Amino acid sequence: MTPETTGRRRGGALARLSGVLILIGALVAAAAIPAGAVLLSAAHWSGQQRAELPEQLLNPPTAQVTRVYANDGKTLITTFYDEDRHDVALGQIATVMQQAIVAAEDVRYYQHGGVDLKGAVRALVTDARSGGAAQGASTLTMQVVRNVLKDDPTLTATERAEATADTPERKLKEIQYAIELEQRLSKQQILQNYLNIVYFGDGAYGVEAASRRIFGVTPSRLDLAQAAMIAGIVQSPDADNPASGDKSKAKARQLYVLGAMQKAGMITAAQQKAAAAEKLTFSGKSQPNGCVDASGKSDGWGFFCDYVRTWFDAQAQFGKTVAERDTALRRGGYTIVTTLDPDVQKAAAEQSRAVYGLNSKKVLPIAVVQPGTGKVLALAVNRHYSTAKGTSNTVNPLVSGGPNLHGYPSGSTFKMFTMLAALEAGMPLNTGFDSPAKLPTEWPDSGPDSCNGMYCPGNSNPGWMDGYRTMWNAFGRSVNTYFVHLEEQVGPAAAVAEAKKLGISFSSPSDAKLAANPDGWGSFTLGVIDTTPLELASAYATVASEGTYCTPLPVQSITGSDGEKVPVSSSCKQVLDPEVARAATDAARCPVGQQSTYGKCDGGTATQVDSIMGGRPVAGKTGSTEDNRTETFVGFTRTAVAAGIAADPVNPSDHVGSAVEAQVVTAVGRTLRSAAGDGDYLDFTPPAALIALGN
Repeated sequence: MTPETTGRRRGGALARLSGVLILIGALVAAAAIPAGAVLLSAAHWSGQQRAELPEQLLNPPTAQVTRVYANDGKTLITTFYDEDRHDVALGQIATVMQQAIVAAEDVRYYQHGGVDLKGAVRALVTDARSGGAAQGASTLTMQVVRNVLKDDPTLTATERAEATADTPERKLKEIQYAIELEQRLSKQQILQNYLNIVYFGDGAYGVEAASRRIFGVTPSRLDLAQAAMIAGIVQSPDADNPASGDKSKAKARQLYVLGAMQKAGMITAAQQKAAAAEKLTFSGKSQPNGCVDASGKSDGWGFFCDYVRTWFDAQAQFGKTVAERDTALRRGGYTIVTTLDPDVQKAAAEQSRAVYGLNSKKVLPIAVVQPGTGKVLALAVNRHYSTAKGTSNTVNPLVSGGPNLHGYPSGSTFKMFTMLAALEAGMPLNTGFDSPAKLPTEWPDSGPDSCNGMYCPGNSNPGWMDGYRTMWNAFGRSVNTYFVHLEEQVGPAAAVAEAKKLGISFSSPSDAKLAANPDGWGSFTLGVIDTTPLELASAYATVASEGTYCTPLPVQSITGSDGEKVPVSSSCKQVLDPEVARAATDAARCPVGQQSTYGKCDGGTATQVDSIMGGRPVAGKTGSTEDNRTETFVGFTRTAVAAGIAADPVNPSDHVGSAVEAQVVTAVGRTLRSAAGDGDYLDFTPPAALIALGN
């Protein structure tokens, strides 16, 4: 080292030491003044203007765990967090835990004004001589200041780094803030903040997480031995954590804390001895984080969880961007009670897997919603929600759809939209046409269904479907040529408009292009576009609720970390005249083996549903796409709607085949029975004679 370098270092150390000497002189000169006031005056020594106390020190913006529950508000689905932390009030923390942390970290906590005066002076002088930052003598209050500022998401990275910078200036500012903080908050408030902020190792932030993860109890139930063990962790949280670190070091730290508590008069020697001898069991565990860790793995709760997260990320009240909303979910400490009904979810999962096993290439996603509210009761499929390899595992939203999964064609279920358009146009249910085996139409077509260059669809079972039909028996028997001709009468644009009103999104780019100019879209009524079971169930729920469409809603309530309710409400609106919805429901009694109000049903494609429902009022519709690429059934009562679509989500050309149709109907029907229950059902309101019979 050169003489010049030595001189510079000595000069810097002397400058720091001179500042400390000024501080010491101020302390000595004002010996009669309270310690807090002395240090506050000394803090002006730096010559810098005293900054205002940052608001975040009064109300620490800690990242907290968001908990997601099923519809009972008690059954945990999962949690979301960046830091496993859940703030609790001081009254929810055992007294021995409060005492233990004070004994371990700041035994004179209740005697000082934010700074341990003797320790602070000693540390400042020592570190000024060495050229380092002031070390040691950090009170609980000073630790609160440091921990809040270094983790504050509202500060810049530079500002957060300065909170732990290795400089005397940082230490002096920490002292200044600590003194001011003690003037603004009570000792109890500061201790509460400390216990909620401090890191206890193994991913546990705050005493609630530490208590739960180490001992499997809430902080209020900690005994003396457990409290001393937790308090001893703070100085070296990962190394001394008994659950994930060195148990012998953890034990040594526990004994130190118990000794400090006895020396301070917090406990007796007998209590110290008994606690030291207590055999502790580390029975805690980390809580789930995200949808892959969701409960109900055997029933696929992860798919519902994923839909909740997607919904949350779309809510503007939680941030301006999706990224901000997702951050709010992981750090906001919300309590979210969802609409998931575990019993209905279990039934849907069992029924889906009764048709296709977990390792089948094909899937039967089933969605269940509540008419009139939009509440989503279940989203199930024969898959595990998992990132693991193998056919049985996926995190794709097979039931609800997403940006890269638009759904599956659902066949004749789309005849509902054409029927609604016709009813709205003044055509009654008894509107009759001759329905031939093949129907040449007015729309040009060069595909396989063309006749002399015109679109020419046919009936899949001519002997059972052909002939004079009305909306009742054409819907019951799913007569293609009747509904294509009906679409000719009202126009494809009207049928497309009905589908849009009832929530069909046309999310596939090719479908959206056709929907933008639908005049020549003769095959629309045969369900050639992609949709999802959730979308389809919500559309039919509009009919079940006599014309009220509700956007699917997976959440019942959200409570913020402050205990305040966050507004959550259904987005519902009347999109159909109730009489139109009642008439459509009346026709939908035919497919499921029941009778319409005026006795016009004479055959159905899903007649086993009447038996499954025990003869209770039910309606619905089957759907088979060309060459049985997919098979669909949607059924509804006044209180529940279930929809399922059998498909191969990876290879659309891998057709499910007609043989699975009856199984799909049965699986969805049994799921509907579970959702609607075994009691008496509300009957559907009969349509007026005018819309049914035209008179």
